[in-house]
Amino acid sequence: MADDGGKNNKLITSDELKKHNKPDDLWLSIQGKVYNVTDWAKDHPGGPIPLLNLAGNDVTDAFIAFHPASAWSHLDRFFTGYHLQDFHVSHVSKDYRNLSAKFTQSGLFEKKGHGVVISLLFIAALLSAVFYGVLRTHSFSSHMLSGALLGFTWMQITYLGHDSGHYNIMSSPKFNKLAQIMTGNCLTGISIAWWKWTHNAHHVACNSLNYDPDLQHLPMLAVSNKLFHSLTSRFYNRKLTFDPLSKFFISYQHFTFYPVMCVARVNLYLQTFLLLFSARKVPDRALNILGIAVFWTWFPLLVSCLPNWPERVLFVLASFCVCAIQHVQFCLNHFAASVYVGAPKGNDWFEKQTSGTIDISCSPNMDWFFGGLQFQLEHHLFPRLPRCHLRKISPLVQELCKKHNLPYISLSFFEANKWTLRTLRTAALEAREMVDPASKNLIWEAVNTHG
Repeated sequence: MADDGGKNNKLITSDELKKHNKPDDLWLSIQGKVYNVTDWAKDHPGGPIPLLNLAGNDVTDAFIAFHPASAWSHLDRFFTGYHLQDFHVSHVSKDYRNLSAKFTQSGLFEKKGHGVVISLLFIAALLSAVFYGVLRTHSFSSHMLSGALLGFTWMQITYLGHDSGHYNIMSSPKFNKLAQIMTGNCLTGISIAWWKWTHNAHHVACNSLNYDPDLQHLPMLAVSNKLFHSLTSRFYNRKLTFDPLSKFFISYQHFTFYPVMCVARVNLYLQTFLLLFSARKVPDRALNILGIAVFWTWFPLLVSCLPNWPERVLFVLASFCVCAIQHVQFCLNHFAASVYVGAPKGNDWFEKQTSGTIDISCSPNMDWFFGGLQFQLEHHLFPRLPRCHLRKISPLVQELCKKHNLPYISLSFFEANKWTLRTLRTAALEAREMVDPASKNLIWEAVNTHG
């Protein structure tokens, strides 16, 4: 650290800033000004993990992406008095910040259109149809159709819950929190607290194998052979052990991918309970538990109204299988994109988002089906932007990527599935080569000859 030679500013180098990257010593810089957020981290609305992941870096781009203009006024109380001596803004970051400022000036972040009202009415109509099909009809086919419709309804509810987690979809923060609990906990059984915990980490560390929880699915799935080295998850603070069981499942993951997606909700329910009843600090824990209790009251009661156990089991499976389309979509957006090992850095924000995301091309008439997340790169660059604007800004993002020679990958839904399966198959074949190479088991060798 140094004085600036008579000026009012104290200076610190990027290397010195990097040393302040621990929970009890957490500094970062924004626009070259250095802030100490050590004590604030535990109260940060987005949780401490995004701050810890980016600690010791200049995080201007990430700050712009996640915070409204009003957040700038809160920074002064954390200012250390130091400025970054070697502060530099890349051409990519300059263009990104200019584009974000343009959207802010035009009011795009505040213009939500009528999408929320339409979504709420659509969801209400779908739920009404589900309850009518279960309670007022008596045929097996009607009950199975109702189960499938429930899965489709969960998809639409999840999109709305996702929106509410990134920006206010309601008239006030209190009503927005209520919408989060309703769409997440009460109607889908998945805690909004769990979603925020994992999703914020995912956005900040997009496609980092050891920092992004959305790529940490051992023992069932692995998108890269780097996961075969038992990396330590910086999100879960535990080793992602690549043991014989993992080797077995990964060896066949290109076959089991879709079946696993059909029961993925079971894992989400489990993760919700593990978080809410853990020793970890959980915002609004009681409210989240109450919301989950609502779900686990109405859903079992609805299923119990079906005439027999075979229909009940098939009804649940039908709902899970249809909803699996959404789980597949989430994987398509990232599994076949570039991955890396290590902490995210603040000075390559735009580049990391472009390399770690894949868009799904579709007709404007299908935007409602994909919930805006088909524009995955646009969403990652501007997570606070209402989904009704994502198609409008897509050409501007493409232009920026082309200008700086960065990837902009947009595939059809079918092609994205092919890319994902190819990625999983590549990792599967590499995993097979690691399965007991000294083994003389001819049956195992025969089974693994063809993939």
